Amino acid sequence: MIEGIYRALDNVFGPFILNYHPIWVITVAGAIIGGFYTLIYYFFTDIEKQKRLQKLAKEVQKEVTEAQKSGDEKKLRKAQQKQMELMKMQSELMQQQMVPMLLTMPIFWIFFGWLRRWYVEVGIVKAPFDFFVFDLFHRMYHSELPPSELGYIGWYMMTSMIVGYILRKLLDMS
Repeated sequence: MIEGIYRALDNVFGPFILNYHPIWVITVAGAIIGGFYTLIYYFFTDIEKQKRLQKLAKEVQKEVTEAQKSGDEKKLRKAQQKQMELMKMQSELMQQQMVPMLLTMPIFWIFFGWLRRWYVEVGIVKAPFDFFVFDLFHRMYHSELPPSELGYIGWYMMTSMIVGYILRKLLDMS
């Protein structure tokens, strides 16, 4: 079954892969998939609730810190009770955030399995020097690329994170 999906992806994206440099292919793929993930997250989570919980978490943490500094046991117990209620609300929000993750994980695994067929051990970006971040990616994925080159996974991660960050700012999600 997965081979049929890979053949379909080859038919759709094969000409793009064959005619363009890998950096453009991975950049476009990272932008599309990073944007897609961000939009799914945007439509399936309550962003306003998330912002309220973040604000409340800061306030509760401040109360706990102040109560600990003052040594007031009554204030501390009250702040800790608020902390427990906050944790319950955060747990509900995390359950809501599972839906986008469950929708996007199969896409991620299929797409990267397919890209691996084209770009395994291909240096996408070459730095003029050995860069420790590239070396970290290589160790994580057991790559044989030198520390001055970054493969498709690392370049995709950088691209999709940047696109996702920009899109989250534009959609006022952060």
